[in-house]
Amino acid sequence: MRLKKTLLLFENDFQIRTRNNDEDIPLLRDEEIDGDDRPQTPSSQQFNVIRRVYHQDVLNKDADYHLPDKPLSYTAKKAVQSCGFGDCLLNSLPIIKWLPAYKPKTDLIGDLVAGATTAVMHIPQGMAYALLAQVPPIIGLYMAFFPVLVYVVFGTSPHVSMGTFAVACLMAGKVVNEHAAHELPINGTDIAEATLQMTSQYSNVQVLSTLTFAVGIIQVMMWVLRLGAVSTLLSEPLVSGFTTAASLHVLASQVKDLFGIRLPKLGSNYKVVFTVIEVFKNMSNLNWAALIISFITCLVISLNNEVLKPWVSKRSRIPVPIELMAIVIGTLVSKFVDLKTNYGLSLVGTIPTGLPVPEVPPMHLLPDIALDAFTITMVTYTISMSMSLIFAAKEKYEVDANQELLALGASNMFGAFFTCAPMCASLSRSYIQYQAGGKTGITSMVSGALILCVLLWVGPFFELLPRCVLASIIAVSLKGMFMQVAELAKFWRLSKLDALVWLATFLTTVLIDIDIGLGAGLLAAVGALFVRSQRPYTCLLGRVLDTDLYLDIKRYRAAEELPGVKIFHYCGGLNFASKNLFRETLFRKIGYLKGTDEDNLTNKSESYEWDSTLGRKINCVIIDATALSYVDAPGIKSLLSAQQELVSSHITVLLAGANGPVLEMIEKYNSLESEQLQVETFPTVHDAVVYYKMLEIKKEPTITIAT
Repeated sequence: MRLKKTLLLFENDFQIRTRNNDEDIPLLRDEEIDGDDRPQTPSSQQFNVIRRVYHQDVLNKDADYHLPDKPLSYTAKKAVQSCGFGDCLLNSLPIIKWLPAYKPKTDLIGDLVAGATTAVMHIPQGMAYALLAQVPPIIGLYMAFFPVLVYVVFGTSPHVSMGTFAVACLMAGKVVNEHAAHELPINGTDIAEATLQMTSQYSNVQVLSTLTFAVGIIQVMMWVLRLGAVSTLLSEPLVSGFTTAASLHVLASQVKDLFGIRLPKLGSNYKVVFTVIEVFKNMSNLNWAALIISFITCLVISLNNEVLKPWVSKRSRIPVPIELMAIVIGTLVSKFVDLKTNYGLSLVGTIPTGLPVPEVPPMHLLPDIALDAFTITMVTYTISMSMSLIFAAKEKYEVDANQELLALGASNMFGAFFTCAPMCASLSRSYIQYQAGGKTGITSMVSGALILCVLLWVGPFFELLPRCVLASIIAVSLKGMFMQVAELAKFWRLSKLDALVWLATFLTTVLIDIDIGLGAGLLAAVGALFVRSQRPYTCLLGRVLDTDLYLDIKRYRAAEELPGVKIFHYCGGLNFASKNLFRETLFRKIGYLKGTDEDNLTNKSESYEWDSTLGRKINCVIIDATALSYVDAPGIKSLLSAQQELVSSHITVLLAGANGPVLEMIEKYNSLESEQLQVETFPTVHDAVVYYKMLEIKKEPTITIAT
């Protein structure tokens, strides 16, 4: 038996009788509808639902609505928690959580192999990148030991390899050149400029250590202020575009060693472009021995990663340490063949032994380098968090953005006393460490122990390592980063805005510089959020058959508009930025503004004309606010203006589905403003529809005015 909906009218207590197909929905009273004797599944059972038609204020009274109680003690507790002091006491030492749960049987072998491989990578990379920072090569080895051990204690990402990074060292080198004293002209600097530079009282190492200390201070301050949320601006398109472009900068820094050519020192901006140009200019000076060694090394490592490694992984837990083998074999070949003398290959060079004596950086220099330190802080934090998020997504664990600030800050402040440069996650070493089987922070401990041995005893063995072997390992390890270019097609299909964010970040970073590219990416991401806020989902709702369901009439063919009623659905926030859009879209959807292009959002005076006869066609406008997330005073004022304009055309305006905070904001607005928003509110669209139908029964539709 098919039950038709009936409307029971009482003078003070209106009730409705509807059907509902979901027995799990809480009801005031329900009775199973009599029908045929066939068994019915729970999803097909029908119920007779009877309840009164609720105004929002009546529902609030019946349901005992009240504002959440927030005493002073609660507010103070939340303030302390938001500052992070409670979290600090429990979570500031992540090593306490993961070290007792360490599983030697499953993780130790991978950590040992990855630690050894990463340690060997640290040696030549650290020495080479230290030169970019305008300091002795041994500084790079210090960075692979002192700050890394501190990060193991405080860090939450076990797969990233902290230490030297080309981009961070390049940016630090610019600061060193600006503030350090030089005894002789450097790279074509004239005598007058060199004399001006000699007036500085700080050495290169002192400037670098002060810069590192300043970066650490900024990161710790950001941790105290809980600014790790900055990482939430790192959307997936931004991270993908930024890391892909940064990997090109890393590759560009290795091209000279891959081809065995010498390139002039290039400026920071447009470095990738200028590197490509200089490579083509110097192709006649190509070192064929370096090129052949680079090709063989890249080929062997690639074959291992693509063919041998998957085969071995099915038969053994121990991966093939191909990178470690390549470096050892390259060093031995260089020693017995004398590659430098016979073929002119560039080698790693001298590695001194011993540990440095800690020194306090000159603090008087801090104000002069504060702005540069902030820029380097944002770049290194973004790169480190980007890498951490990539590995966290692969291995299904969480990275604490605020704790990472503490880990980086403490590591940099400690490393500053040992003349280290600002620490950052390395793109190449992190992928090598991950591919070698690193699982936990034990990897960094093993790496640090081996680096200590190098600093004390073994260093001279690697002095003969050809740089082209190192460059080949780096180039192959970046394959995964380069493959992220394919994600652009995915972003384009999902959202054109996301694709534009990727392109803006990638192109700016590649063509100009890392820090500028990061800024452009953040601006593009914020701009995409603003554009989305200016394009909220809006539609007109229609009723589906004899139910209380109201759906988008353009997407559901069974949804039909009620005669004389327009139900406007708005999804998003109603604030100062979207108030004009809300008003115009409302009038356009209900037909108050007539135009040929319904989706055109230009000024109404240019594309639309007012329909002054709308009141003869429409008697009621219901604003569905179930998806209205937030409203501010300008938004309420815009809603008030729209209501007054519609009421002046003899159109009733009802508000349905608004949540508690929105209604509370409207109440606050009415208590402060002389011109108040007086609109009848309902908990659901169906309540508003039934209420309006009851008004039609009692009154003539042409004189129903909501005040």
